[in-house]
Amino acid sequence: MISFARRRRMRSLYALPLLLEAMLLLLFGLMGATLATMRGFFVPVTVMLLCFMMGLQNAVITKISGSVVRTTHLTGVITDLGIELGRLIYWNRSDRRSQRHVVADRHRLRVLASLCGSFLFGGIGGALGFKHAGYSTTIPLAALLIALSIVPVFDDINSGSRSTE
Repeated sequence: MISFARRRRMRSLYALPLLLEAMLLLLFGLMGATLATMRGFFVPVTVMLLCFMMGLQNAVITKISGSVVRTTHLTGVITDLGIELGRLIYWNRSDRRSQRHVVADRHRLRVLASLCGSFLFGGIGGALGFKHAGYSTTIPLAALLIALSIVPVFDDINSGSRSTE
């Protein structure tokens, strides 16, 4: 989707997959309780839908970050956070200019720490939301994603309709 939008010089480069993800999340929120009653059908469809949405999210963030950040798993994020923390507390004892000093990338450290915090906050919030509101917890999140992604998509639709006139 990103390559398609990039090739056509669309402004909704990242908004298109975000909109798709939002629509699928909305579908999950609206249909979740109904699908849960169909035991044989629910688990495979739900697992496939959630895996697809996580993969889509990971692919978009990977494209945006130039393959630096992955967002659907924490193992690499925690490893990279540990490396940067190690660099941060490393004591460079040599005063010789010929030796390269070990220095932490503080911006990367902040990004990695915020990703870990977001995972923690999202996991706790999602568990509490599901406990108290069920599948409908995802509906406000989907609405927010739709609101964020719809404007660039409409801009592209309007600019495309103007260029054909």
